[in-house]
Amino acid sequence: MGSLFRSEEVALVQLFLPTAAAYTCVSQLGELGLVEFRDLNASVSAFQRRFVVDVRRCEELEKTFTFLQEEVRRAGLTLPLPEGGLPAPPPRDLLRIQEETDRLAQELRDVRGNQQALRAQWHQLQLHSAVLGQGHSPPSAARHTDEPSERTPLLQAPGGPHQDLRVNFVAGAVEPHKAAALERLLWRACRGFLIASFRETEQQLEDPVTGEPATWMTFLISYWGGQIGQKIRKITDCFHCHVFPFVEEEAAQCAALQQLQQQSQELQEVLGETERFLSQVLGRVQRLLPPWQVQIRKMKAVYLALNQCSVSSTHKCLIAEAWCATRDLPALQQALQDSSSEAGVSAVVHCIPCRDVPPTLIRTNRFTASFQGIVDAYGVGRYQEVNPAPYTIITFPFLFAVMFGDVGHGLLMFLFALAMVLAENQPAVKSAQNEIWRTFFGGRYLLLLMGLFSVYTGFIYNECFSRATAIFPSGWSVAAMANQSGWSDAFLAQHQLLALDPNVTGVFLGPYPFGIDPVWSLAVNHLSFLNSFKMKMSVILGVTHMTFGVVLGVFNHVHFGQWHRLLLETLPELVFLLGLFGYLVFLVIYKWLCFTADGAATAPSILIHFINMFLFSRSPTNRPLFRGQEVVQSTLVVLALATVPVLLLGTPLFLRRKHQRRQSRRRRPLDAEKAGLLGQTDVSVASQNSDEEKAGCPGDQEEEEFVLSEVFMHQAIHTIEFCLGCISNTASYLRLWALSLAHAQLSEVLWAMVMRVGLGLGGEMGVEAVVLVPVFAAFAVMTVAILLVMEGLSAFLHALRLHWVEFQNKFYSGSGYKLSPFTFAVEDE
Repeated sequence: MGSLFRSEEVALVQLFLPTAAAYTCVSQLGELGLVEFRDLNASVSAFQRRFVVDVRRCEELEKTFTFLQEEVRRAGLTLPLPEGGLPAPPPRDLLRIQEETDRLAQELRDVRGNQQALRAQWHQLQLHSAVLGQGHSPPSAARHTDEPSERTPLLQAPGGPHQDLRVNFVAGAVEPHKAAALERLLWRACRGFLIASFRETEQQLEDPVTGEPATWMTFLISYWGGQIGQKIRKITDCFHCHVFPFVEEEAAQCAALQQLQQQSQELQEVLGETERFLSQVLGRVQRLLPPWQVQIRKMKAVYLALNQCSVSSTHKCLIAEAWCATRDLPALQQALQDSSSEAGVSAVVHCIPCRDVPPTLIRTNRFTASFQGIVDAYGVGRYQEVNPAPYTIITFPFLFAVMFGDVGHGLLMFLFALAMVLAENQPAVKSAQNEIWRTFFGGRYLLLLMGLFSVYTGFIYNECFSRATAIFPSGWSVAAMANQSGWSDAFLAQHQLLALDPNVTGVFLGPYPFGIDPVWSLAVNHLSFLNSFKMKMSVILGVTHMTFGVVLGVFNHVHFGQWHRLLLETLPELVFLLGLFGYLVFLVIYKWLCFTADGAATAPSILIHFINMFLFSRSPTNRPLFRGQEVVQSTLVVLALATVPVLLLGTPLFLRRKHQRRQSRRRRPLDAEKAGLLGQTDVSVASQNSDEEKAGCPGDQEEEEFVLSEVFMHQAIHTIEFCLGCISNTASYLRLWALSLAHAQLSEVLWAMVMRVGLGLGGEMGVEAVVLVPVFAAFAVMTVAILLVMEGLSAFLHALRLHWVEFQNKFYSGSGYKLSPFTFAVEDE
């Protein structure tokens, strides 16, 4: 059977790679993605393997690549996508790439350091110019200290302590959020023996580190005394202030400003040349870095794969073991021959036996990948086990559509998925990095079928945005009921609700051609009718789905030759499931077919019959559906209970008996050999060794591993899980009914409360309603979007849970592991 329905055959192959061509052979295998290497050096640490030095060199290069990539992003540039089909470089090219990479990194570090230093110098010049140009002038008290004032004594003491004091200045700039704290601390520390002036710069200056414009506060401090000056300088250093020399004369200030402007112009020219050279270096990085990244990642992957190989005793070749699909063995042999032709010695491939369970290989395409992902979310199937993904292509969208059935909503989902399918080959769509978009894009075909099936079930429910559509004429006639019932004006005035009796001739003309009759949308009991219909439909679909899962297990038993499981597991499971819940489905269908509108009032209750079935009782008010129903129900319950011990004990006892037979058959030749050895005097050493080898064959070791307690425990867990799961899972399928009802009611609320009341669709729109139309229209669009997204996500999760219920029915173990071929596809992306 094809790989879609069952995993492909996988063989364990042994590769003998010549040492000179080992790198080329593994590189070619990485391009093709045919094999999954096994680690033959699992007991050897990563630091003691043969190619650990080469792996470290690749890792060092990757660190340098990260630095170069960050520098490119820092400059606001982007790296182009690498060209496809770049092969892994030869080992001799590693030194060349490393030298060029180190040279580029060193150039970037030097240029970036010079740029930062020049920007810092230019920033200092700008701040100095701002300080001198802010118009800070020494205070009048400082400039006229020798003039008398009202508080100055007329006679100064000769040789007093303040005779030689003069006014000093400290000018600089500080960040605005530090200015208030600086001024407060200066006043407190110097006890008022200073005069400080703070002003904000008129223009914003570029920060040398972040490059963003920022405002600075310039200050001028006048003080007296050397100790006060030392305190001021310590405080400004603590606040990381930029302090500049200050001259009091205006002519000297103008000269200093002109000199600063000239230095700034010269520095800008040097900075421009530096940035142009930096852009040239970054351009070279943009051109060389993407292909280098791909090549070094491939080279590292090759060396990691080579580290998993063992060395022959002659050190002339490397020995590797790998899993490979049987159908890919000719391609593998051809690839190795082409890669090792230059070495003069061809690589050799041959299959070897193995006791390990091979990995599972299921090839997918863009259509089946999303459905296979749903199956793998539960667990990867064992080797050669039935793959439920092909059946999930139909069952998953259908179960989703049962809960999400609406023509309008399904059509919107279908069109959204169709747009993604039509645009799937566009580069902009493929390269989108938004995680939510990539999730939707990966499941575009799943969404396409979910929308299509939702349109189909919407036609069955006869719902389009919660509104019924009369595609065909209704099967109910109100005119015939009015004519034959004699409804008068007085009768119509007293009765707001009118009942249509299908027993009246001409009222019920026949079933609706497809789906539910639109007249039910006008009935007050349409919710009760839909509840009954959808609940029974959910039970039928659930039992059918679970039965299908049990039947799929038959293919596994036949394929693996486990014929005893057909009789001891599959048959009891089918009897238990169909004898109880299959009988419930039979009652539902029988009642639909055998009871018409004439006997609807006296129709028995299926629920009461099903409860009485387990209680072995009968209800006098609930008549049987058919003759001999009690006997049939009692027989089915007894059969279902009788299958439990068969399901619990059958397989362990059979395997125990089979094991005992093998043990007895193995003892007979051993006893005969012992008798022969006792009658002979000469026994060769070779024959003894041969007997020892036979005694230690793999088959005997596997037989010794049989433990009855473990087998019995495993079977007991399966029996309990299956029996209780049949009950709980049948109830779980009622979520089809619950989610379908919730979706229909939310759609009804949307229409009734927003579309009809808000937009005035139910009556005449006044002036106020016209004003509120845009508001309610926006609210309606948002509500539809929320309904589609939230309800769709809820239905998706419930459909996923129901498929896991199917997988639990023993046909799918989920205990395998995927074949992960050694490939460069990820590196190319």
